[in-house]
Amino acid sequence: MTTSLLPGPLVDDTWLAAHFDDPRLVVLDATALLPSPREDGDYRSASGRGTWAERHVPGSRHADLTGDLSDHDAPYHFAVPSPEALAAALARLGVGEGSEVVSYDSGGGIWAARLWWMLRAIGVPAAVLDGGLEVWEAAGRPLASGDGTDPAPAVRPVTPVVRPDLWAGVEDVAAISRGERPGTLVCALPTGGYDGSAPTRYSRRGHIPASRSLPGRGLLDESGHVLPAEDLAARVGAVLDADDSPVVLYCGGGISAAGAALALTLLGRTDVSVYDGSLEEWSKDPARPMELGE
Repeated sequence: MTTSLLPGPLVDDTWLAAHFDDPRLVVLDATALLPSPREDGDYRSASGRGTWAERHVPGSRHADLTGDLSDHDAPYHFAVPSPEALAAALARLGVGEGSEVVSYDSGGGIWAARLWWMLRAIGVPAAVLDGGLEVWEAAGRPLASGDGTDPAPAVRPVTPVVRPDLWAGVEDVAAISRGERPGTLVCALPTGGYDGSAPTRYSRRGHIPASRSLPGRGLLDESGHVLPAEDLAARVGAVLDADDSPVVLYCGGGISAAGAALALTLLGRTDVSVYDGSLEEWSKDPARPMELGE
C-alpha cells in the first residue's frame, strides 16, 4: 500500500514549502466571494478567480466553487456535484489518480475546508493549509500573480470512492430536528445568524429547531490558524460531548459547516456529516420551521 504524502487533514506552511516538488501534490486555491448581506435576502456570490490572480501560492490553480465545482442544477448555491462530475472537474485542474491535494484560500479557511470535505467524500487524499494565504504570506513565503499558470497536465480522472455518510439531506435533518432519528444538529453560522439578530441572505432568519450553535469562525485564532488541540476541544466540548452522535453540521450554504467539520475531524470524530443545502434550502420551504433567539 502506498504511503500517503499528507500527514493529516491539516498542513502548515513549512510542510507545504518542503513538499512543493513532489509530483503527487496539487495545490488548489478555493477562494470564493460571498459578501455579508446588507439586508434580508441580499444574496451575492462570485468566483474568487480574480482574487487568486492577484496573489496566490506559486503553482496553485484556482478551484472555482461557483463554477465547475458546484451543481448548477440544484436549487441552492454551492451544491456538491455528482462524484463523476466532481472527478471530471478535478481532472481539468490536474487532480487525477495518485494525486494528493492541499487546499487553501484567502477567506479565513472555510472555502478550503469545503473543498477538502468534497474531496474526502470521493476518496481523494486532501489537506487544508492552516491559516491559508495570509499565514503563507506572513511567513515570508513567495507569492505569484497573474492568470498565467501552466496548463494542467493531462491526468486520468480519479475513480470516486464515495462516502455518502459525509453528507446529510433535508429529510435527514428534518427527522433529527423532530426527534425521530438519533443525532445532533449544529449550526456553524455566527451567533447573529443563528439567533436571527443579523440580516440573512436567505429566505428567513433563525436556525433549524433543536440545533445548537458552534460558530465556525470561533474555531480559529486571531491569525487564522485552527485553535490548538486543547483549546479546540474545550470550545467544541462546550457544545457537544461524545454522546451527541451522529453530528450533522449546517450553516447557510454548507461552507462554514465544512470548517467546523474539519475541526471535529481534527479532534478525532468520525460521526460527522454536512447538510449540503443548509439554510438556503431549508428556509425556502415555508413548511420547514425556523426558530429565533438562543
